[in-house]
Amino acid sequence: MTLTQIKPQKSDRFMLMNDPSITSRQCGDCPIRHRAVCARCESDELERLDQIKYYRNYEAGQTVIWSGDKMDFVGSVVSGIATLTQTMEDGRTQMVGLLLPSDFVGRPGRDSAAYDVVAVTDMVMCCFRKKPFEAMMTETPHIAQRLLEMTLDELDAAREWMLVLGRKTAREKIASLLAIIARRDATLNMAGIQGPITFELPLTREAMADYLGLTLETVSRQVSALKKDAVITLEGKRRITIHDFNRLLDEAGDDSDGGMLA
Repeated sequence: MTLTQIKPQKSDRFMLMNDPSITSRQCGDCPIRHRAVCARCESDELERLDQIKYYRNYEAGQTVIWSGDKMDFVGSVVSGIATLTQTMEDGRTQMVGLLLPSDFVGRPGRDSAAYDVVAVTDMVMCCFRKKPFEAMMTETPHIAQRLLEMTLDELDAAREWMLVLGRKTAREKIASLLAIIARRDATLNMAGIQGPITFELPLTREAMADYLGLTLETVSRQVSALKKDAVITLEGKRRITIHDFNRLLDEAGDDSDGGMLA
C-alpha cells in the first residue's frame, strides 16, 4: 500500500496536541521566519498577524485538509513535511507535490481546498484565520508581495519537476530529490552548501517511490548505488550526509545553480 492510499479518519482531521512550546511561540523565535510569507513584515504588521494566528500540530499520517472541504485557514509549515495528492473519480491517487518547512498552505480567495494535504511526518503549522488574512493582504504590500514571490517560486519548481519526472533516469530522479531537500534544509538553517550537508530524510522509500513514479525496489537500489559510489553517506535509513553538493548535482543532471544542464 502506498502513502497516498492511506487516509486517516476525518474525525481526526483537527486533533491538536497539547504542546505549550508551540502554542506560545513568538514570531521572533520562528525557525522559518526568514522564508515564510511574513518574512518582510515590520513589527506592527507582525503584531497584527499575531492576533489572527494559531498553531496546529498534526501527527504523521494525519490529514490536514481534504480536497473539496471548506478551508477557513491558511498558513505555513513550521516543521515537518506534507504531501499534496489528487484523487481521481475511480479512486486512484497521485502525489502532486511536497510541502516543506516555510511552504504556504491554502489559497486566499478560494473557499475550498484543491488537494488532499496529508502530514508525512509529525508536523507543526502556523495558521492564520482566512478572512482576516485576506484583509491584511489588501492592506499590507509586504505580505502580498512575498506571497506572489512564493507562488512564482512554486510555479518554477512545478515546471522543473515535470522535467524530473518526464526525462530523468531513476538515478537522476533520486539525486534530484535529495538535492532539493538538502538545499532547503541548508537554507532554513542559514547554512552554506559548500561543506558537508547532513539532514534527516523526511520521506520513507515508499513515499519517494510514489512521488517519483518509481518502484520501491528501484528507489532502494539507486539509494544503495549512490551510497556505494560515495555520493552520499547513509546512517540508518534516514540520516544522509552529502560531502560534495556539486557532485550530487552532477548525478542529478543539474548545474551548480540548480538548473538543468544543457
